[in-house]
Amino acid sequence: MTGWDPQVGPPGWAPQQPYSPPPPPVIQQGSRGLSPFGMPARHSWEIPLLVIVIVATVLAYLFALLLLLSGVSGQIVLVLVFAPLLVYLGRGMNYAAQRVNGVKMSPTQFPEGFRMVQEAAARFGMATVPDAYVVTGNGQINAFASGHGFRRYVVVYSDLFEISGAARNPEALAFIIGHEVGHIAAGHVSYWRQVGMFLAPFLPILGNSLIRSQEYTADNHGFCNRPQGAATAMQTLAAGKYLNNLVGFDEMADRAPQEKGFFVWIVNAMASHPVLTWRMSALRDRSRHGKLFWRPDAPQRPPVSGPYAGQQPPGRYGGPPPRYGETATYHEYRPH
Repeated sequence: MTGWDPQVGPPGWAPQQPYSPPPPPVIQQGSRGLSPFGMPARHSWEIPLLVIVIVATVLAYLFALLLLLSGVSGQIVLVLVFAPLLVYLGRGMNYAAQRVNGVKMSPTQFPEGFRMVQEAAARFGMATVPDAYVVTGNGQINAFASGHGFRRYVVVYSDLFEISGAARNPEALAFIIGHEVGHIAAGHVSYWRQVGMFLAPFLPILGNSLIRSQEYTADNHGFCNRPQGAATAMQTLAAGKYLNNLVGFDEMADRAPQEKGFFVWIVNAMASHPVLTWRMSALRDRSRHGKLFWRPDAPQRPPVSGPYAGQQPPGRYGGPPPRYGETATYHEYRPH
């Protein structure tokens, strides 16, 4: 077919409707929690685990330096001694790769994503809006945040977008962008933090637990930025951008306390991200932080009246299971 407008599509296609984001929640100034009405809370385990990992990393640095001064110069010793330089070079190379290969979001290139990054930075009170790039996804659904020097940036894989730079699911994209900008707002991409966490990948369970706690913190940012997109973002991670609508968010979240066993525990403990069922459970239950080590508890069911009186109702809230967010109420969680 020739002669048709690519902004409209082939003959028979309806023009793509412009996306209008939902109004942001009214923010309670000075509050910090898990609901969308305050500033996002940091996961309760993040700072304690960070302190432990930094202490272990510093001790490893000192031990490696002592070995080097004693004449021992093995590969591991050299890697530890020159870790600050290696982190600096790696961050610089990664940033340069996005600058020369990625499509930088702007008012004219992927304007929808560009606006979402601006909105997320403003939502988290950031003084500087991070750069944002789109790179080819080759079918993968992913995004990440990093930095170099004083620059911070977000990278989004192209499969989260549709024709002409518009998102296939804008709410899911806004949650994911809020998650990545949240990593920056929480300080996770700081050079000194990454130097202090250099040993994390080599600490079984402990290092991955710290990284998972950071992912929960970033999820809190994503939820506070766009709670409407939390469910669809998880559905997309579970089944991809084409089959995400076939995933039952509540059904997967309900499985979090049901899937038991030693190997389930190991898979979560060794993972860099919370397993999806646990992650969905944490995004649905905003009264407490996501579980890091032990599986979530079964959801609390309210007293039942009416046709379900005297029996266990289907779904979490009684009656037919509602779609995520239809009957959602947000109770402000504030860390003690």
